[in-house]
Amino acid sequence: MSLNWKYQESFADRHIGPETPEVKQMLSTLGVTSLDAFIESAVPPAIRSQEPLRLPAGRGENEVLAQLEAIAAKNQMFRSFIGMGYSDTHVPNVILRNIFQNPGWYTQYTPYQAEIAQGRLEALLNFQTMVTDLTGMEVANASLLDEGTAAAEAMALAMHAKGDGTGGAFFVSDACHPQTVDVVRTRAIPLGVEVVVGDHRTVDLAQKKFFGALVQYPATDGVVHDYRAFGEKVHAAGGLFVVAADLLGLTLLTPPGEFGADAVVGSAQRFGVPLGYGGPHAAFFATKNAYTRVMPGRLIGVSEDAQGRPALRMALQTREQHIRREKATSNICTAQVLLAVMAGMYAVYHGPEGLKAIAERVHGLTVVLARGLAKLGFKPKHDQFFDTLRVELTPPQVRGVLAAAEASKMNFRRIDEKTLGLALDETTRAKDVEDILAAFIQGANKSAAPVNLDEVAANLESPLAPELRRQSAYLTHPVFNRYHSETEMLRYVRRLEAKDLSLTHSMIPLGSCTMKLNATAEMIPVTWPQFSKLHPFAPTSQAAGYKVVFEQLEHALSQVTGFAGCSLQPNAGSQGEYAGLLVIRAYHQARGQGHRDVCLIPSSAHGTNPASAVMAGYRVVVTKCDENGNIDLADLRAKADEHKDKLAALMVTYPSTHGVFEEEIREICSTIHERGGQVYMDGANLNAQVGLTAPGLVGADVCHINLHKTFCIPHGGGGPGMGPICVAPHLVKFLPGHPVIQTGGAEAIGAISAAPWGSASILLISWMYVQMMGGEGLTQATKLAILNANYIAERLQPHYPVLYRGKRGRVAHECIVDLRPLKKTAGVEVEDVAKRLMDYGFHAPTVSFPVAGTLMIEPTESESKAELDRFCDAMIAIRQEIRDVEEGRAPKDNNVLKNAPHTARTLTAPEWNRPYTREQAVFPTAWVRDNKFWPSVGRLNNVLGDRKLVCSCPPIEDYDTPAQKVA
Repeated sequence: MSLNWKYQESFADRHIGPETPEVKQMLSTLGVTSLDAFIESAVPPAIRSQEPLRLPAGRGENEVLAQLEAIAAKNQMFRSFIGMGYSDTHVPNVILRNIFQNPGWYTQYTPYQAEIAQGRLEALLNFQTMVTDLTGMEVANASLLDEGTAAAEAMALAMHAKGDGTGGAFFVSDACHPQTVDVVRTRAIPLGVEVVVGDHRTVDLAQKKFFGALVQYPATDGVVHDYRAFGEKVHAAGGLFVVAADLLGLTLLTPPGEFGADAVVGSAQRFGVPLGYGGPHAAFFATKNAYTRVMPGRLIGVSEDAQGRPALRMALQTREQHIRREKATSNICTAQVLLAVMAGMYAVYHGPEGLKAIAERVHGLTVVLARGLAKLGFKPKHDQFFDTLRVELTPPQVRGVLAAAEASKMNFRRIDEKTLGLALDETTRAKDVEDILAAFIQGANKSAAPVNLDEVAANLESPLAPELRRQSAYLTHPVFNRYHSETEMLRYVRRLEAKDLSLTHSMIPLGSCTMKLNATAEMIPVTWPQFSKLHPFAPTSQAAGYKVVFEQLEHALSQVTGFAGCSLQPNAGSQGEYAGLLVIRAYHQARGQGHRDVCLIPSSAHGTNPASAVMAGYRVVVTKCDENGNIDLADLRAKADEHKDKLAALMVTYPSTHGVFEEEIREICSTIHERGGQVYMDGANLNAQVGLTAPGLVGADVCHINLHKTFCIPHGGGGPGMGPICVAPHLVKFLPGHPVIQTGGAEAIGAISAAPWGSASILLISWMYVQMMGGEGLTQATKLAILNANYIAERLQPHYPVLYRGKRGRVAHECIVDLRPLKKTAGVEVEDVAKRLMDYGFHAPTVSFPVAGTLMIEPTESESKAELDRFCDAMIAIRQEIRDVEEGRAPKDNNVLKNAPHTARTLTAPEWNRPYTREQAVFPTAWVRDNKFWPSVGRLNNVLGDRKLVCSCPPIEDYDTPAQKVA
């Protein structure tokens, strides 16, 4: 036999589901003989790229991991005492292994189908309860993107709650973290809000019409102010009082809810989430019940299932900001679920006593450091502090101390040429304090002997004034007091995981959401300490490895999109939309066209599009779609002509939100350009473009890229994500900047995210994917994504009409099947089919978007033909169940669809009074019998959940209440 000694495994073959024989079978079903012939029939020739992607060839997993190890070695791991809202932390190993590194948690989708998401919903309810307890507020959401954007969201809430919805003034304390100030400023400018930055102790709130004020607690330089009097002044001026707080500090400090705060924001990062050079981290947003219905983000609430048992769901789902479109006060439709789960579990594992002990150790070491510095003649400026000290020196001393610190591989914060900041954290120990003091002795040319910590720590007491000390209890719920041994914690985490369907069970065929493989090789580097332990404001010279990754990923994304420049800063798709629109806004202003403020948006667009446009200061004008789901060109031209003098942009998704390659996309772009506007392309469907066409090729000027879709960052139960933007040459100079680390273009817009490169650590996932796939592999993935979608459309067409197709009869990478006729013939709603799919072991496709009463299906390239067939078989079997209703063999109001999903508790109830068998209910196919995933609750009562809003952990006994009815 001949031997191929040069054989090398192809990662693309691992990533792409269908193998060559299966591809041939699917092509045969579609009536074509080759994959290239199929692609020619599916993708309009007018938009096809004539050149292959200019990216290196793909390489094997081990080879690329070895390369990344070498790159990681370029990063320098200094001990960080920078602070500024970012703290090193210990990720409990039981959480690291069983959540952060576990695909059963990170491959889940947003919990829209609550019956198969009870695990992460409970974990998020824990997070909300933790935040409300520590902040002293009445309600908290299930996380936001980062502290800076959470503060900007609080400003927007205050503007709508206390202002007239436009303009006005917002006060920001100059003691807030600089990145927070800049993100708030960026958000304020297009809204016409004047941000006044100053000293909260001296500002005259009567000078302007302030609708709110933001302070930092503790302040960025460590001082803990008593804000009671200032909060009263804000309220007297008619504004909302917003506090950016530190969660660990709140275990010892008076919670903001007890001194008048209307909203409290911050980051949960130091609760067991790695620094990761900036993210991903879960921000929190807590407020009063009065503002629940205008609070940004998601809210987890308690309701009941069909059997009367407690069950969790996303509350107020129809209130989600992006559903409100141009009337939204925020474009947030995502969260940092995986990281919020980790932070909440950190609190569960440590409990109130454990958290307090950690906080007291951090505070105690800070007091020891302060005493040691004072003994050396460097008494810190502030007496009231938690974990951060401000030390004022001479400029030569500052330079000397920083040099000494660097020699010992420590990073201090240089506040200005005469001032240093020192922030301690959970990882700090006595040796670190000794090293800090030694750096001051050496750097300031002191002849003093080393400080004896035992001597300066004698009779150690907190210097915090009594009015600043917390007296109230927190985390009293049993969930925070039960699972402190690793055995109990492990079992609790696993119990919750078992309640959730993820990609470890079956395909998640959500249209527009691209639930593809998140390869293990892509995920492994995220937890490497060389990447995970870097502070986002560490000197860039210490992050040379990250620089390599950023530059190579930016180049790859620019090649894929056909654009000249890229910003990796936006840390969500919604943030990418917003950033792209602000770049367009800056471009118009720079050429004296700042009056252009009209943004055209097709009626089929994602709801975040109009919300983002309003946030960016645009007036939204909706354009029609024709009966085939394409943009109505005549209506587009008419509205472009009507607004040509003020036309700023068109937001367009390609392929369209209806899952079709629009043939006229070049003409659409030209129509906008001819009237002075720019074209923003929503990158949600880039999965159908990579290697075949590109936004820049068809005429767009800017696009964002959902790296958590096309480039394999996992959805994590609803976050993390990343939304970089790529832009044409004339927009490069406007790419986002940052106030702490220089980024962006020569005329950069302000910061979009709190960290310079957003959630930097998860960019490694996309870098790995690109390196392993290579240009050819990426292109092949696109072809298979389109093939898989068309195969499903072909198989389902005889049973469920496919709503939209292109001119050549093909769909793009997703298809929409129409269930609306079934309501008339069988009384079956689209929700009934979604819930029945759970009994077959599947998560439903996207329900009622972009068309009510439909399912939008996206299989992705990662699913095998066997899995596609299993899904199609399930859908076809459900159609037969519907036919049984249509033809009178099953009643309209009591059938397998109306009663779905069926739980184990329902199945094993003593009585069974339903007109179908137990086996039909829970084992509709042979595959399900051998691979059953059990929904943990029956169908949710959404109306009850919205009417009776309970958004923190209910008494533990409620979970054990006997069912009111079972069968």
